Amino acid sequence: MTEYITHPLIRSNAVEQRLYQLDLAGKALDGSTLVVLPTGLGKTVIALLVMISRLEKYGGKVLILSPTKPLVEQHASFFRSVLELPKEQVLTFTGSVSPAKRTDMWNSGKVIVSTPQVIENDLLTRRISLDDVTHITFDEAHRAVGNYAYTYIAEKYFESGKYPLCLGITASPGSSQEKVAEVCQSLHIESVAVKTESDKDVTPYIHKKDIEWVRIDLPSGMMEIKQLLDKVLDDRFSKLSETGYPVYNHRQVSKKELLNLQAKLQGELRGFPDPSVYGAISVLAEILKVNHAVEIVETQGLESLRMYMSRLDNEAGSKSGSKASKRLAQDLYIRQVTRRLEDCDIEHPKIEHVKRIIADELTGNPLSRVIVFANYRDTAEMITNAIKETDGIRPVRFVGQGSKYKDKGLTQKQQVSIIEQFKAGDYNVLVATSVAEEGLDIPSTDLVIFYEPIPSEIRSIQRKGRTGRKHQGHVVVLVTKKTRDEAYYWSSRSKEKKMQSNMRELQCSMLQTKDNTSEERTENVFYDEQRTLLEYDGDEPDDRVTIVVDHREIRSSVARILDRSAHIMVRTMEVADYILSDRIAVERKESHDLVSSIIDKKLFEQISNLSRTYAKPVFIIEGESLFNCRGISPNAIHGALSTIALDFGVSVFYTRDPEDTASLLIQIAKREQREEKRAVDLHGKKAAPMLPQQQEYLISSIPDVGPKAARSLLEHFGSVEAVIRASYEELLQVSNIGPKTATRIRELVSSEYKK
Repeated sequence: MTEYITHPLIRSNAVEQRLYQLDLAGKALDGSTLVVLPTGLGKTVIALLVMISRLEKYGGKVLILSPTKPLVEQHASFFRSVLELPKEQVLTFTGSVSPAKRTDMWNSGKVIVSTPQVIENDLLTRRISLDDVTHITFDEAHRAVGNYAYTYIAEKYFESGKYPLCLGITASPGSSQEKVAEVCQSLHIESVAVKTESDKDVTPYIHKKDIEWVRIDLPSGMMEIKQLLDKVLDDRFSKLSETGYPVYNHRQVSKKELLNLQAKLQGELRGFPDPSVYGAISVLAEILKVNHAVEIVETQGLESLRMYMSRLDNEAGSKSGSKASKRLAQDLYIRQVTRRLEDCDIEHPKIEHVKRIIADELTGNPLSRVIVFANYRDTAEMITNAIKETDGIRPVRFVGQGSKYKDKGLTQKQQVSIIEQFKAGDYNVLVATSVAEEGLDIPSTDLVIFYEPIPSEIRSIQRKGRTGRKHQGHVVVLVTKKTRDEAYYWSSRSKEKKMQSNMRELQCSMLQTKDNTSEERTENVFYDEQRTLLEYDGDEPDDRVTIVVDHREIRSSVARILDRSAHIMVRTMEVADYILSDRIAVERKESHDLVSSIIDKKLFEQISNLSRTYAKPVFIIEGESLFNCRGISPNAIHGALSTIALDFGVSVFYTRDPEDTASLLIQIAKREQREEKRAVDLHGKKAAPMLPQQQEYLISSIPDVGPKAARSLLEHFGSVEAVIRASYEELLQVSNIGPKTATRIRELVSSEYKK
C-alpha cells in the first residue's frame, strides 16, 4: 500500500512518501547541500520537502531556479498541482514576462520558479531583493561554474538573505573533484549527499536499464572520402610544422589539443609577434575545419557532411568569409570530396540501424516513446527525414533556439509544444540534440538511442536518464569501429566510474569535517579563497564608486563583477556601455564583436557618437583572440584601431577578460570620482552628425571604402554627387583608391537595380 506525505502545505495523497527522499531532505535542512541523485528518482520532491519546511518555519518566499523555460514550466506545473497554496502564489519568471510585471509578481508571490538569467537581471537592476527569500533550489546545479548566473545569485543571496539556505540538485556533478568543488564553492555548499541506484532505500524504485553497444563498420565509399580529407589534414599539418609549430602523431591529436594550441598562438599575438604566428593561426583554422569534416564522416553521415560542406562553401563565397574557408574551397582534395558527395548514394549504416531498432521497438509496443540523441543539428535533421517514411514512425526534430545558415532553431514556445505532442503520442520519436538531455520530464520513454557516444560523463548520464523512469528502459549506443566513436565510448565510461567514486569520497570527507569550524572547513574541504583585485580595493560598502551600466551590458559578466565593489545603476543608454564620470564614457567590445563591427562598418558610427558626446571617451577591447576572428587581416584591425585613437581621439585599452575589464573600470572611476571630484552625469545622447560627418558616413558605406578613403574622395571631388558621378579613371587619381575600390564604387552606382 502506497503511503503519502502529510503536511499542511501539501495536498492529501499528492506526493508518495519515499524514505530516501525524506533522508536527503533532512540532510538538506541541516545546511546548504548538494544532492546527487540518479535521474528519474524525484529530485524535485526533495526540493519540495525542503522548501515547505522553510516556508513553515521562516515564512517569506522560496525560489526555484532551472536553466530553461520548459523546465521552469514543468516545475511550476508540479508545484501548483501538489501545494496547498493559491495558484496565484506559485509564479513563473521567464524572459517573456515584462520586467515591470515581474516586480509586482515578486512582491505577491510565495513560490517563484524562474530561469536564473531573469533573476540575475532583476537583481542587477534592483527590481527585486533576496532579503525575504528563505530558500533557493538550484536545479541542474552542475551548471554553477564560471560566470553562469547561479554563481552571482548565490553570492547575492548569502550577502542579503536573512535566513539563507540553498539546495543544489543534480544527477551528474562531474567526474573531477575540482569541478564538484567549484560547484560547491559557487553555491556556498556545506555538505554533499549522494544516493546511487545500488543504495538499499533506492533499489525498490529503480527500473532496469538495458544498455546495448552496437558496433558498426564504416563503408568503403565513406572510407575513401575520409582518406581524401586525411590527405588535406596531412598537408596542413606539414605546413603547420613549417611555421615552427609541429604537431606530432597528428592522426591521434584531439580537438581539445588543437584548441589549446590555438589559444597558445593567440597569446603570442600581443606586441610584435613573429610573422610565422599569423601563418600558423591561419593554417590551424583550416585544420580545425577539416578535422570536423572527418568527424562527421566517421560518426554522422554523408548527408550531414553535405550540409557542412555547403555552409563552408557559402562562407568561402561571402565577403566576410575567412581566408581558411576560401583556401579550402580551392583545395584539390576538397573539390574531389565535393564531387564524391554529389555522386555517392550510400549513407552511414547507422541510419539503417536506427530505422531497424525503432521499428522493432514500435512493432513490439506501438505505444512506446523513443528518443534519438545526435550531437549535431544536421544529423538530427538527416535522421528525422530518413525515418519519417517508415510506417508507424512519427518523428519530430527537437533542437535549440539559435539559428544559422539554412538552419532555423525552435523558440521555447515551440519546444514546449513539441514535448506536449510527444507526451500525447502525436509524435512517437523525438530526434534531439543536447537540448533534450537535461531535466525534461518525458514519461514512458522506453528506448533511448545514442547516434554516437559522447565523451562527457554529465551528458551521457543525462541522456541515459531519459529512460527507465516508470518501467524498464533500453539504451542503444551506436559506435563506428576504429573511429573517434570508440575513443569517446571509453572516455565516457571512465569518467562515469570516476565521478561515482569521487562523489563517495567527497561525501565522506565533508561528513568528517562537518563539525569543524567554518574556517577549518573552508581550508580542508574545497574552498580556496583567493580574493580578486576588486576585493582588495579597501572600499567600505558606503564608499564605493558609482558606475552607470547600459542595460544590454548585463548580459555580460562585467556588470555582476562590478556589483561586488561598486554601486551600479542600470540604464538604457543611446551612447556608451559604461559612464564613469561627467566626461568619461566607455564602449566595450569583446574581440569577436569588434571584428564584426569592423566588417559591418557599425564601429566608426558608435565611436563617432561616443567622441562627440563625451570629452574623454574610452574604448575597451576585451579578450585575447582579436587577430584570429573571422580571418580578417591584422592590417585591417590595426588600421581601424589607429583611426579610433588618432582620428577620433579615443583612448584604447586592452583587457584579458571580464574580471580585468571590471578592475580597469573601477580604477578609472576612482580617479575621476575621488581624486578629480567629478560627478557621474548621464547626459549621453546621440548627437546629430554635422554635414561633413554625414557625407563621410554616406561614402564610407560603399563596400571597400573606409573612413579615410571616404575623406580622400570628398576632399578630391568636393561633394557626394561628384564622387558618385566620377568615372573609373577619375577615381584612380585619388590617393588611397585602387582598381578594386574604384570598380566597386562604379559597380554600385551604375548597376541596374533588380529585386
